[in-house]
Amino acid sequence: MVLARSGCLLALIWFAAASPPIAQTLGSQDGVRHSRTSVIMLGTGNPAANPDRFGPATVILVDHTPYLVDAGVGVVRRWAAAIRKHDLGLMPWDLRTLFLTHLHSDHTLGYPELILTPWTLTSDARRGSAPHALPALRVFGPAGTRAMTDHVLAAYADDIRIRTGDGGENAGGAGPVVDVTEIQPGIAFKDGNVTVTAFRVPHGTWKEAFGFLFVTPDKRIVLSGDTAFSPEVARECDGCDILVHEGGLAADASAYYRSFHTAAADVARIAKEARPGLLVLYHQRDANEEGLRVIRAAYDGRVVVANDLDLFQ
Repeated sequence: MVLARSGCLLALIWFAAASPPIAQTLGSQDGVRHSRTSVIMLGTGNPAANPDRFGPATVILVDHTPYLVDAGVGVVRRWAAAIRKHDLGLMPWDLRTLFLTHLHSDHTLGYPELILTPWTLTSDARRGSAPHALPALRVFGPAGTRAMTDHVLAAYADDIRIRTGDGGENAGGAGPVVDVTEIQPGIAFKDGNVTVTAFRVPHGTWKEAFGFLFVTPDKRIVLSGDTAFSPEVARECDGCDILVHEGGLAADASAYYRSFHTAAADVARIAKEARPGLLVLYHQRDANEEGLRVIRAAYDGRVVVANDLDLFQ
């Protein structure tokens, strides 16, 4: 594909200049990616305003196709940072498939950004060239996802009208296209790279909250989403390569926390049953060494506390 637009060309130059060598970012000895599947933690935080932990967002990258789980605040910019840090050879607008675990604000504040920013970046006719054909954003989430999407598009109706030409920017083209599927437990999505299975998890008083199992050509990866203690997570993992699990760092959790999230001792119970190759903890306010000690005392497998932009294979 030839990118003739000035904005796209500048973006390509910036990514090329700023990206470190792939051998350095992926830990390879010869600069060759040895796994077809990577897990990239775009955001590892929770509602706390920690500037080092953006809103929950995780990419499952299979070959050169990214699949996004949750859209916390800053998601597109975090994706751009991951592209630069890990020399991914992709662009900010390449996030075109989203899975939402549930509709809490910290998991969806970046949803308007995901809808609008890639579309804005690729609608450059107002700078004298034809708009880039951006595929529809495919979204798979619980009941309420379609209504949320409709309200986002309605909230930005004037922005869309002005950028498509009626308001004077002369951008041309159509507005952003979002294809929403409201899911139930079972296979939510399948293509040549992945099969994604949704399963229910208990998250306080939310009527619908999901975890996801991704099966790729070389990996089985489970993401818990926000959940209280749930044996279902362990059953879906069942020796999976990577288990990305929320919480875990609260050693002595309140009744509220245990209703909505998973305390350290319960994460250890799940990990012992699940037997993942790697346990990755996310959705944190900050690192809590006491909670991590509780997990490691009861679970002897590999466990890490994820930071934003970490990459796991």
